[in-house]
This record gives sequence, structure tokens and C-alpha cells, in this order.
Amino acid sequence: MLSPFPLGRPARMAVMASGRGTNLEALLEAFPPGNPWGEVVLVLSDNPEAYALKRAERRGVEAVAIPWRGRRSFEAEAQALLRARGVDLVLLAGFMRLLSPGFVEAWYGRLLNIHPSLLPDYPGLRVHERVLEGGEKETGSTVHFVDQGMDTGPIVLQGRVPVLPGDTPETLERRVLFLEHRLYPKAVRLVLSGLAFPPGEGLKALLGEAWPRFQGLSPREKPLYLRVAALLSAWGLRDRVPAALLGQGGDWARGAFLTAHLLAEDHPALRQELAQLPEEVRLRAEEGLRRVELPL
Repeated sequence: MLSPFPLGRPARMAVMASGRGTNLEALLEAFPPGNPWGEVVLVLSDNPEAYALKRAERRGVEAVAIPWRGRRSFEAEAQALLRARGVDLVLLAGFMRLLSPGFVEAWYGRLLNIHPSLLPDYPGLRVHERVLEGGEKETGSTVHFVDQGMDTGPIVLQGRVPVLPGDTPETLERRVLFLEHRLYPKAVRLVLSGLAFPPGEGLKALLGEAWPRFQGLSPREKPLYLRVAALLSAWGLRDRVPAALLGQGGDWARGAFLTAHLLAEDHPALRQELAQLPEEVRLRAEEGLRRVELPL
């Protein structure tokens, strides 16, 4: 099984935040009670003064502060709460602590983070200052699965914004934050629909002869190919995945690649190409796009 999702029911989500909680607010807005995708049922913080807790309380979501007395103590309490509330997916949103390998392993594939750069570039802190010091022409944000490193997990989705002449770390932060508030909910929908997952058991068998090619892809390219594999599998065309990833899959492969690209970023030229494919392919692709692009 490549992904634990979709569940066949609304997901129960928890958000872990240490500070202001602006991405939390976007997630609360995107996944309110009664949303068919799921809802945020718990907000955890290591900081009792975090404004994120107040945001949750205002919306009637359970908000719990677990004061930081060390990682072992915090994680034991957090794990107990997550299990007790039946949480399916954990979302880090400005959570400023590194989680232990044991915690990450228990939630791997069901634990996401958002980082304000185009990973794998600029992991860690002081991101916007470093982007400006590096003379970059664009930056952005990355939603990724959490692994045992710092900002090193498999990418789910990225969004880009320009770096403008005269930008400061503050102007760049505001621009990227605006992007993040739209990117994170979309990435969550991709995960919940089973179209984003970390490479794991069963993937080599699915990709077959295309496995060496997949291994040679960059971290930014791999999510696209995984979406193509997931789309074809969802369309009942699992046997066509290897050929598709090798560029030999015909109209269905082209439809899957166009859809995978459009799920990451809309583009008129790709929309036009999709419209010209055979009706059966186009209708399946458009169904997938509608499902993820629009909150249900």
C-alpha cells in the first residue's frame, strides 16, 4: 500500500504550532467541522502563550498547551492526546521543535510540515535573509513529509513567488506567507486523496522498469512522477505506470502528466493540451482536478 489515504471518511487532523498560527488559521478555515475532506480536531503547542491556541479556541477547536520540559516528556503527552482523539494526520505549522526519530517513525507518511523556501534549498532558520543574501530571483514555500532530518523529507507540493528589487526579509516573508495560506490546504487535500505520499514499500514493484529512472530524479521532480503513478492507479491503469514514467504511455500517460502538473500549478497551455485529449481521458483528468483544486 503506497498511502494510508484516502480513508473513505473525513480525516481527523491535529495541528502543532509554537507561535502566531497564521498557517493554522488557514487550515482551520479550509477544514471546518463538516468538511468532507476532514477537520482539525486538535491544536497542540509547546508554548502556553502561543497565539495559535487562541485562534483554535475562538473556533471551538480543542487547544492544548504542553509546556516544554524536554522532548521525551512533550512527545509522550502529545502521542497520548493524538491517539485519544483518533488523529489521522498531523500538520506542523510553525512548530519550532525537532521531533524525535521515534515520533517521526510512528507518524511517517501522516506528518507534514511547511517551510518558507524552495527545498532542498535554504533549510533551517533565517530563510528570507539567506535568500536575499544569496541573490535569488525567486523563492517560495514547500510542504513536505517530515522525516528524521531538518526540512529533508519528501516534497508534497511547492509554490513560487518572485524576489523583487528592494525586497527586505519582511516584505519577502509577507509574500511567502500569503502563498503558504493557499499552498498548505491544497497539499493536505493531495495527501488525503492519496495523490501524494512518500516513497515506500511497494513503490519499486509498481514502477517496475521505470524504477531506475525514478531514483535518478531530483527531490523536486519526484512528487510529479508519484502523482502520475497515483492517478493512473486510481484510473484502473496500474499496469501502465512503468511505461508512462518512461514516456511511452500514450494518451492516458499524457493525461496523467498534464493533470499532475496542473495539480501543482495551473497553466493555460496545459489546460489547452488537456482539452484536446480523447474525451475519456479528459473527463477523468478534469474529475481529478476538480476534486483537489476546490474545497468540497
